[in-house]
Amino acid sequence: MRSSGSNSRGRGNYRGAGGGTSRSETGGQRDDNQKRAGRPRPEERRYDVGGSGGSGGAGGDGPKKGRGAAARGGAKGGPKQGQPQRGGRTAPARSREYETRAEERNRERYAGKKDIKLPKTFPGAEQEGERLQKVLARAGYGSRRACEELIEQARVEVNGEIVLEQGLRVDPEHDEIKVDGLTVATQSYQFFSLNKPAGVVSTMEDPEGRQCLGDYVTNRETRLFHVGRLDTETEGVILLTNHGELAHRLTHPKYGVKKTYLAHIVGPIPRDLGKQLKDGIQLEDGYARADHFRVVEQTGKNYLVEVTLHEGRKHIVRRMLAEAGFPVDKLVRVAFGPITLGDQKSGWLRRLSNTEVGMLMKEVDL
Repeated sequence: MRSSGSNSRGRGNYRGAGGGTSRSETGGQRDDNQKRAGRPRPEERRYDVGGSGGSGGAGGDGPKKGRGAAARGGAKGGPKQGQPQRGGRTAPARSREYETRAEERNRERYAGKKDIKLPKTFPGAEQEGERLQKVLARAGYGSRRACEELIEQARVEVNGEIVLEQGLRVDPEHDEIKVDGLTVATQSYQFFSLNKPAGVVSTMEDPEGRQCLGDYVTNRETRLFHVGRLDTETEGVILLTNHGELAHRLTHPKYGVKKTYLAHIVGPIPRDLGKQLKDGIQLEDGYARADHFRVVEQTGKNYLVEVTLHEGRKHIVRRMLAEAGFPVDKLVRVAFGPITLGDQKSGWLRRLSNTEVGMLMKEVDL
């Protein structure tokens, strides 16, 4: 009996404890629900913007403190304070996005009513022509950046004046452009040096079918022509180009472009042979004079001599030495003005460098 009574009291205590807990939990949930009911959801929350009681204020006494006040003060995402309108009412706040769109519409509306003047990025931008660094790059002086460095180093001049600023526009057909004092071939000109073998005729075409200079440039898109001539049995440097004025001046006696030859003769030769050639040798078509003479090599009676002259008459070196009593066994032209043969092999064609072209033009005042 005692145990059961204790058990019943235990159970009663258990139920009482349990009942107390449930009542307190129920009361707490009710209080929480009431608080939640008075607190709007985020999407329903409104911010007080006026001086009178707002929807979130207690008893309508004034604006709500805390987050709403921070938003009214310009916190990120919050609305701005409204501006008073006529009648004392407060205008609704406009978002920044709305203001931005309105400004864009105004810009589009009035954009075409004003003349827009683009700024000049460099002196002479209104001129026609091409930028100087682009012209130099096309002429083969490297990339545009490399050509800009040439300008920065004051190595480029246009019409006699050194260029100190980038972006200058030039007319390649009329302006004179020089790099390091040498004229730049700015147009579509081509310049080649051929080491002509013996037995090749100095013509671009031969009606008799003999080997000629044209056989070495058959794959060229533009028509080239030779500068001067070499005897069929004479080897060495001969220039090919499509620059007519340069070719004309290089062969004209007025400009006196020097040509250097190596000749193999059989001696013995007198010591005054050089003096005889410089003083002049009487030929059928008048006197011929050498500008320079020297013995390069001697092997017994065989001599290799160097003769430099500026004349270009037919067979002139052979005729001068033969008239002096020393017929030529072999003749090679090793230089035409500043263009030398070097180690260029017989029958090889090479393109002249920009520096070499500039030196050729300087020889004839181009």
